[in-house]
Amino acid sequence: MLDAPTSTPKAPYAVRTTRGRLHAEPEDQSRTPWQRDRDRIIHSRAFRRLQYKTQVFVFHEGDHFRTRLTHSIEVAQIARSLARRLRLDEDLAEALALAHDLGHPPFGHAGEEALDGLMRSHGGFDHNAQSLKHVTQLERRYAGFDGLNLSWETLEGLAKHNGPVRRPAPYLARYNAVQDLELGTHASAEAQVAALADDIAYNNHDLEDGLRAGLFTVEEVAAMALPRQALAEARAAHPNLPADRAAPEMVRRVIGAMIRDVGEETERRLATLSPASVDAIRAAPQPVVAFGPAMREANAEMREFLFERMYRHFRVNRATQKSKRVVQILFQLLHGGPQMLPDEWRARAGEAGSPQAAETVGDYIAGMTDRYALEEYRRLTDPHVGG
Repeated sequence: MLDAPTSTPKAPYAVRTTRGRLHAEPEDQSRTPWQRDRDRIIHSRAFRRLQYKTQVFVFHEGDHFRTRLTHSIEVAQIARSLARRLRLDEDLAEALALAHDLGHPPFGHAGEEALDGLMRSHGGFDHNAQSLKHVTQLERRYAGFDGLNLSWETLEGLAKHNGPVRRPAPYLARYNAVQDLELGTHASAEAQVAALADDIAYNNHDLEDGLRAGLFTVEEVAAMALPRQALAEARAAHPNLPADRAAPEMVRRVIGAMIRDVGEETERRLATLSPASVDAIRAAPQPVVAFGPAMREANAEMREFLFERMYRHFRVNRATQKSKRVVQILFQLLHGGPQMLPDEWRARAGEAGSPQAAETVGDYIAGMTDRYALEEYRRLTDPHVGG
């Protein structure tokens, strides 16, 4: 029997202590602050709803396509692998990976584009700011506060995982005035790991879902350099590789190559920067967690392939337009008639057509699953469906 692996001491640039929570609470005696954050995220309503929120394909198109929930779990797995290699706090990286998509509305980017257009005169809609809003305001589980009262480090990572925020969305600016998240600096290396893990998971798993949907073939994907190498390795290891296993074998090798590349490039940048603390990571002139130049080009090539062959495919475009129409009609009806909102939302909405009503309706729609949005659309537009 193998012995259990011993834990590796964290690097000096890893997050080690917390700056605390907006609302003071006694520390948990059996969990670190970021294990506690992770558990609160997993038990939130917003996290459970990710099960029926679109990644690319609407939920009813098949049981085997990714949803926001399965995507978030896959991002967390990659984030933990990278954090372990870099001797970062794995629990913080995992918490950020699990929470990064909480603010996505139904129907993926189609829903976000529709909401952003509808709310343009009210500050627009940004899913990153909405994720922060969910965990600081919209979740209502605890007697002592709204939101989940997560640690400063987790909130910082949600706000800045894509880098310094020069022009914050309205809610992020309002929240930052209450609890300064230092928006002008980079986030921790743990947050940067979660962001790169998102990119790795997103592109590769969309490729696999596109192959499953028949939008393109394995050979067409293998026209790109990195997948071609991965497929050749898979076929060399398994000379009689069945066709239905070629795609997952190829994709898992691409993911492995990307994880190794990020680890190597990050270690190179860390050696140059020689950070003595997490604050040195925050003050660095560039992110420390990154692809190397060649892998950055390979990732961009995959992204362009997905835009051309998947995101702009006529089947996806049709679903996108229908989804946008659902969101637009829901917003227009409820913004103009907030008396049709459920009780708790109606109490927050104020006058019909007001900015307050727009923000409330935006929050209401953003929290919907694909399934609930379609049901609500039928309730509001079909006279034969009860309210």
